[in-house]
Amino acid sequence: MIRLALASLANRKASAWLTILAIAVSTLLLLGVERVRTQTQENFANTISGTDLIVGARTGSTQLLLSSVFHIGAMNNSLSWQSYEYLQQLPGVAWHIPMALGDSFSSYPVVGTTSAFFEYFQYGNRKALQLSQGDIFHDDDTDAAVLGAEVARRLNLNIGDELTIAHGSGGISFSDHDTHPFIVRGILAPTATPADQALYIPLAGLGLVHGEIVEDEQAHDHDHDHAHEQPVYTLSAVLLGLSNKPLALRLQRQINTYEGEPLTAIMPGLALTELWRTLNLFEKALFAVSALVVATGLLGMLTTLLASLRERRREMAVLRSIGAGPFTIFGLLVSEAFLLAVAGIALGISILFLILGFGADWLLINTGMLLRATPLTAVEWIFAGAVLGAAILLSFIPAWRAYRNALADGLTIRL
Repeated sequence: MIRLALASLANRKASAWLTILAIAVSTLLLLGVERVRTQTQENFANTISGTDLIVGARTGSTQLLLSSVFHIGAMNNSLSWQSYEYLQQLPGVAWHIPMALGDSFSSYPVVGTTSAFFEYFQYGNRKALQLSQGDIFHDDDTDAAVLGAEVARRLNLNIGDELTIAHGSGGISFSDHDTHPFIVRGILAPTATPADQALYIPLAGLGLVHGEIVEDEQAHDHDHDHAHEQPVYTLSAVLLGLSNKPLALRLQRQINTYEGEPLTAIMPGLALTELWRTLNLFEKALFAVSALVVATGLLGMLTTLLASLRERRREMAVLRSIGAGPFTIFGLLVSEAFLLAVAGIALGISILFLILGFGADWLLINTGMLLRATPLTAVEWIFAGAVLGAAILLSFIPAWRAYRNALADGLTIRL
């Protein structure tokens, strides 16, 4: 039956290839959307790891997470340096990373922080930040900068280049701090996280450009010491790592009820889960669109098979004349649909892996999506099987009509 179906399709190469291509595109879109969804969710969760608490001024957990980790949006309030000192002294705090946001450079966010950021910040499966060029800055530096990989690549910046940051974020700059330029000292290796899209400067330098530290010849030594102790008045967020992980819940409550000023402490893992849950509607919408494209491809196959039935009535009569029964005719149409669907699904999967294999770097550079050409997951195999099953079920319609025609026509063809 399969050989007969292959021979029949060979006589209709053009329509067969168009049907295969339609199913391939449908399969490519369906599996591609599923892979983007799952791997984006995985990369989303891997943006930050090893951090037990994120602390900021009183705000929502999603806003605090987006602004401090993803550099999306802006914080309406800030926490004082005194609150940061209070956080350092909490029992169980092993390390702390202060972060001051609100400035930008060519639409990329500027993060004022300390050398602790490069020492303790982790992403993925507890991966530490690595430098591809240069070195990190020290806490008492005032003119050094470390660039994320995407910032350096897109703006074509290298070690030793000079840059001027501006006040304001999100691509809107209200004033340039051109009186105090920064020199690129290091460039981070790519991480496929928002860390690639930021520029990092020492808090002492940020305090200097904001006028929180006055640097002149008469008071240079005094202000240098002051910069080391309190380089800025306020911070946007503080990342905390604990020596004892079970302390996180107790410390979260203690920080949220701190009487010095209103603070919010969140656990990144829970906040990421909550944030992804809010995106569930868009995830379902993407899946619905891909499912409709699959349905369109399968309906195209059904239309092709139905349109060819009238032209193939003579073929069916010849098959009847050599002993083929109505059930053989029925099986022939189903076999053809099966072969078309298998070929289309195989072609769609092949195109998907070609795109992932040869275009992963381009996707990472231009879209920020890290997609890997890993073997198909169980869910993806189920989707591919569902496409095949739907194609076989739809083929029953033209197969039944061919069966009815074969019974009615016998050896007599109505022209």
